[in-house]
This record gives sequence, structure tokens and C-alpha cells, in this order.
Amino acid sequence: MPQRRSVLSVLVIACALAGLCMSLPAFAHDIYSHLTNKSGRRCCDGSDCRPAQYRTNIFGVEMLIQDRWVHIPSGTIEYRTIRGDTGETSGGHWCGEAFEGGFITYCAFLPPILAYRE
Repeated sequence: MPQRRSVLSVLVIACALAGLCMSLPAFAHDIYSHLTNKSGRRCCDGSDCRPAQYRTNIFGVEMLIQDRWVHIPSGTIEYRTIRGDTGETSGGHWCGEAFEGGFITYCAFLPPILAYRE
């Protein structure tokens, strides 16, 4: 009987963890659901939003999208903190989609402190 309880306990824990893991992507994407760009368009409306590493150089801002550094048009950049940001990219977030071998950026978010460098 004790062996049966331990097997049952393991199954219950495994199911709980599986359910948690399956719900994480939806929760993670929820941090973007309220965001809009400067024109009022929803950033996440059918597009891909994700945390993204970023770097600045003399040409502007680049973000790492699908293992490729992509130039971000200055008109799509907003300097603000996103509620729910876990910090893995130091505040960088990108919303857009792949298009004809490149990427279309709908919104890019950088930490507010970078706005003072411009």
C-alpha cells in the first residue's frame, strides 16, 4: 500500500508540473496583450512578441531576433518598462513578424534609461 501511494503521488506531481509548463507560454505572452504602438495599433495583434536582447551602435538599435541581429526602425521604439518583465533581456522586447527573408517590427521596447542616451 505505501508503494501504491508513492506511485500515485509521483503521478499527481507529474500531472501538476505538466499543466504548469503548458500554461507558461500563454502567461508569458499575456505581458504583451495590453501594449499598443504610438499609432494605437496593438503590438500583439497576430504578431510575435518576445523578450529580445538589444544593442546600440552608431546606426541605432539592433535586436536579436531568431539568432539574427535586426536593425530596429527608430519610429517603432518606445522607452518604457513592461509589467511582468522577467529581466532576462535587461528590458528589451520585440513585436513583429518574419517577412520575405527579413523581419517587420511593429513595436520595440527598451528600458526608459536608454532614452536619455539619445
